[in-house]
Amino acid sequence: MKPFSAIAGIVAFCASAKAQVTFQNSSQTILRVDNGSYAPNGPVEEVHYYYNQWPIGLAAASDGRIFVCYTRGTDAYTLGVTVNTTAEVAYPSQALNLPVSELNTTFNGIQFGSANASAFISVQALYITTATASRPETLWVLDTGRPTIMDAQGAPTMPYAQPGGPKLVAINIANNSIYETYTFPSSVHYPDSYMNDLRFDLRDESEVPFSTGKGVAYINDSSNEGRNGFIILDLGTGDSWRRLTQDPSVLRTPNNVPSYQGFPFYLKQVGQPIQWQPEGLDGIQLSPDGKTMYYSPLTSDYMYSVPTYNLLLRPQDPLAELAAHNNVSNLGQRGGQANGFEGDSNGFVYMSMPEQNSINIYNPSTLQAELYVRDPRILWADSMSVGSDGYIYYNINQLPYQAQWNNGTDLRTYPGAVLRSKLPGNGTKATALYVV
Repeated sequence: MKPFSAIAGIVAFCASAKAQVTFQNSSQTILRVDNGSYAPNGPVEEVHYYYNQWPIGLAAASDGRIFVCYTRGTDAYTLGVTVNTTAEVAYPSQALNLPVSELNTTFNGIQFGSANASAFISVQALYITTATASRPETLWVLDTGRPTIMDAQGAPTMPYAQPGGPKLVAINIANNSIYETYTFPSSVHYPDSYMNDLRFDLRDESEVPFSTGKGVAYINDSSNEGRNGFIILDLGTGDSWRRLTQDPSVLRTPNNVPSYQGFPFYLKQVGQPIQWQPEGLDGIQLSPDGKTMYYSPLTSDYMYSVPTYNLLLRPQDPLAELAAHNNVSNLGQRGGQANGFEGDSNGFVYMSMPEQNSINIYNPSTLQAELYVRDPRILWADSMSVGSDGYIYYNINQLPYQAQWNNGTDLRTYPGAVLRSKLPGNGTKATALYVV
C-alpha cells in the first residue's frame, strides 16, 4: 500500500493536470496554445456592425462609403450603403429595390424570378472601379434575378431566372445614378444559372483582345444546379458568351465535408435529405496585367488559372472552347477551401478561408499560399474589397449558421460585421486595368 502522502500527491497532480486540460486561457497551461490569431500587418479592426440584415457583398469607395448587398428573401432591400457604424439604408433609393411582393411570379405552377430590368431583385456581388477620363468611379451591381422564397412546407427554394432579371448595373457614385444596364440572353445565363462575382478590365481594344473598346466584365456562374462556368460580357456592345462550362476545374468536389469552427458540416435543408454543399465556381481574381484569371470552386482545396485570352475568344471561333479547356492550369492546393477572392497592387490573390477563420494569400512570385490574417471573429468572410486607403474590407456573416443550411433554424447571432486589415507591402487598390 502506498503511503497517504504519496496518494495525496498523485491526487494533487491529477487535479492540477485536469485544471490545465480544462483551462480557460493560455496562462493556465505550460503547453503551446493556438490562440486563433495572426495579424502581422496590424490589428484586425471592426468598422461596421449589421443588426437588421445579413450581408453578402460589399465594396469600399474612395470617399469612405461602404456599399453592401443582401440576397433577397424577405429583406426590405437588396442594395444598401452604410450611414454610420450600425446602420445602412437602401441605395440608390428604396424605389429601385423591388418590393418583396414583386420578386417572383408563377407560370404553370413553376416559380420564376422577376424579369424587371429596371429595379434590383436579389444582388449577390458588388465591385468598384476607380474614375478615369472616360468613366466615373463606378459601383457595379450584380443582380442574380433569383430571390430565395419559401414553399408551402417552409423549405427554401430559388425560382428560375427570366431574361431581364439577371443583370449587371453600373452606378455613378458621384451622383448616385444608374448609367448603364446589361442583361443576358437565356443561351448565356441559363434559367438555373447563378451569377456570383465579377471582375473588370476596362482598357481599350489594344490591350484587351477581341474587345470593342470599352472593356469587358468577367462573371462566374456558381449555380448549385451544376452548370458552372464563366460569363464574359463586352461592355461596348453588350454581347456575352460562356467559357469553361462544366470544366472539372469549375465544378464542386463531390461529397465534400468541410469543418467550420471544428464541426463537420453537412447541408441540412427543410424537406430534403442531408446532403453536401453543392456550390461550384466561387472565387475569381484577375492578375494585375489582366492576362490571367485565378479561380476555384467553393468545395475544393485547389487553385486554378486560365489565360484571359482564352476567355475572351468569341464563340465564332470553332476552337475557342477546346482551347480554353486545354489551357487550364492547376496551381496546387492552397491550405483548404476558399470562398471569395480579391487582389491588390502587389499582385497577391486574397482568398477567404472559412474553415480556418482566416484569409490566405496566393503569391504568384513564390507559387505558394501564405497566411495573411487569422482571427476568431472571421466567421466566414463572404466578400472582400480593397479600398484606396491601403486596407482590405471584408464582410462577416456567419454563413454556415444560416437557417437555410440548418433545417430552418437560424443559428447566427447579431451583429454581423465589416472588418478590415492593413495590406502588406504598402499595397493598395489595383487600378491598372481601369485606365483607358
